Amino acid sequence: MLFITATDTDAGKTVLTLALAAYWQTYCKSRRLGIMKPIQAGIGDRELYTRLLQLDQTPEEMTPLAFQAPLAPPLAAAQEGRHVELEQVWQTLEALQHKKDWVLIEALGGLGSPVTWETTVADLAWDWRLPTVLVVPVRLGAIAQAVANVALARQSRIHLKGIVLNCVQPCSQSEQENWAPIDLIQSLTATPVLGSLPHLNDPTDLEKLAQVASSLDLERLLPISAGC
Repeated sequence: MLFITATDTDAGKTVLTLALAAYWQTYCKSRRLGIMKPIQAGIGDRELYTRLLQLDQTPEEMTPLAFQAPLAPPLAAAQEGRHVELEQVWQTLEALQHKKDWVLIEALGGLGSPVTWETTVADLAWDWRLPTVLVVPVRLGAIAQAVANVALARQSRIHLKGIVLNCVQPCSQSEQENWAPIDLIQSLTATPVLGSLPHLNDPTDLEKLAQVASSLDLERLLPISAGC
């Protein structure tokens, strides 16, 4: 399994998830891929994954909990008179893991985003012992965001495999080096940067996404036993 989280919303979790899924379905065709968005508030990623990817799983296996309002899960659940039932999500994930060779799990929001009134995404990563990758958007403030979120991951005892940078807007090579200098981020966080995602005009182009994924440190991101 791989848990894809980020510093915040709109940082690039979905782009990285799609890139890794596109690479897997292109080069690991004999291996079964599963994707999960454990909790979704509003319309979004589940619908996108269903439309773009050939996945042999039900909508409930992809998103065990869904709420109508695009809010933090405890707030969205309260509007519907419901609770965030994490046991249901965990049971679905366990079952999906037994069916698939590899499961990509896209978190909601950022590492510090609330999942329930008492827990955050960071707590979930630790409680479920999920190998995690942190997406950091390339923009002014990226260094501080990386440092703060890695500190949270370390405090939460998360197995953080590394950081992936994502160009959320078009930027030149010099801008990327100034806003998110890899050597400095690695030095301050003691965490490897596993690659960078360029800004994509069409983030749903699976062929391009697979190509982009091939430039990442796939030895750390993909299961060694994949046989791809």
